[in-house]
Amino acid sequence: MDEPRTGFPRGRIGWIAGTVALIGLGVLVGAVLGSIFLGLFIAAIISIGWLIAYESWRGRTAGLDDPHDDGAQL
Repeated sequence: MDEPRTGFPRGRIGWIAGTVALIGLGVLVGAVLGSIFLGLFIAAIISIGWLIAYESWRGRTAGLDDPHDDGAQL
């Protein structure tokens, strides 16, 4: 029998914790640089990269090497 679903996907806590930490670090860097908005902008850009890397790691295909994959072909 399947486990009951809670509506909250597994692994979301790690992504949220990482994102909150990056935004907090961005505010701190922004305060040091003199612009909170610049810090938030930098944190948002890094958070997008964090999301992509985290989801790749969760997908269990990080470091996948396919020598026959030529990318998207039209």
